[in-house]
Amino acid sequence: MGIPSVAIVLSEFYQQETEKARNEGLPGLRTQWIRGPVWAKTRDELRRDVINGNNPITGKPVMQEIVEKFTKPLTKDEQKTGEIIRDKGPAAFTDTPEKLQKMFLDNRWTDFLPIVLPTEALVNDMLKGTSHAPDEIVGKMSPTNTGNYFEYWTFTVKDVAVNAVMAGCKPEYLPILLAAGSTNKEAISVSDNSFVDAMVINGNIRDEIGLNYSVGAMGPFAHANTTIGRAWSLMAINLGNCGKVGTTYMGVVGNPMNLINIVIAENEKESPWEPFSVRRGFKKGENILTLFEGWGVLSAANWKAANWGKVMDYPKIIKDIFDQQGGLFGACAILSPPIANFVKNAGYATVQDFEKFLAPAPPQFPGAKMAPPGGEAKAGAAMPKMPMMGGSTAIIVTGGTNNNYYSIGGMRAGQSVQIDRWR
Repeated sequence: MGIPSVAIVLSEFYQQETEKARNEGLPGLRTQWIRGPVWAKTRDELRRDVINGNNPITGKPVMQEIVEKFTKPLTKDEQKTGEIIRDKGPAAFTDTPEKLQKMFLDNRWTDFLPIVLPTEALVNDMLKGTSHAPDEIVGKMSPTNTGNYFEYWTFTVKDVAVNAVMAGCKPEYLPILLAAGSTNKEAISVSDNSFVDAMVINGNIRDEIGLNYSVGAMGPFAHANTTIGRAWSLMAINLGNCGKVGTTYMGVVGNPMNLINIVIAENEKESPWEPFSVRRGFKKGENILTLFEGWGVLSAANWKAANWGKVMDYPKIIKDIFDQQGGLFGACAILSPPIANFVKNAGYATVQDFEKFLAPAPPQFPGAKMAPPGGEAKAGAAMPKMPMMGGSTAIIVTGGTNNNYYSIGGMRAGQSVQIDRWR
């Protein structure tokens, strides 16, 4: 456009923005780095720390540098063009296993835990878990799930199988990971909010592969739950360019749940209500995967609204906690079977009745429409109006029956997909 300009960016994003500039062929892009954060500061604090402050990268006064960047000609280095060359790594490796582990660590192809080395034999064995061809494209993924700022990376069935091996999965787990990959949903968000992702699994596959939905259902106490969750994160790192601190991951304090995410197999046998997947429009017994994203969940004992006594009004307590959740992700309750039965016996024969009590219908955007949960609307079918808030209400039943415990947090249900189409 011929108009001089200088981008002003927080110095914490130096690595991310300089890499982006190189990716776009502009390694010399002039950028002014300032001290962050700027949110919630007073005018005096902004003047002191930013306007009259120093560039944290160079140590020079900010305003002096801005003037120079507007007035001085581009240097030879700034006029250069170029981009980062992407490399998937060698197709084969003939050195020692120890050096192969080191190569994965050095290149940030792992979650920093030891991996199962993806030898050709193990990958071929993993591929027996699906009838799909190894070179079939499964999906595409990016840290922002938009492909705008960070480009989408496409990946194949074999790519997913390699990461499944690395995480320690069994071949019978592969269809779940392929189903997750087909949604294009990243398991590790770039956001500085330190978001968490989760998957809820319904259907007969829970028993077929040994998913835990009893005592310790959300913990690392079953091979299937643990390795599936870990593999989803490894897929995000290696197949979606996610989780690279300073560039594609900017979580300020981070979240330990990013390691294996939250994997929930619903306890359909002990639940007094129909499975979550049925409420999403699928048949009972059908193997369905639903992905969630949000802030994570905490024990209900943590919430101020919770109380503990001889007489417990669980519906009211849960509603009071739900009312504390923000509108971005709504609220999700992970109820143990005893709590679910307490709620049912309190007069909520169906989970839909309870959800209406928890979250009355939100205000609607006039004339706005949205697709129904689980997929696209059929041609000519009427679609529900779009709520003003982005959140939702979800009730999941899992865990043991030995006590009255449950967890609640801000988590929003996203796509629900069939697992069996990837067998």
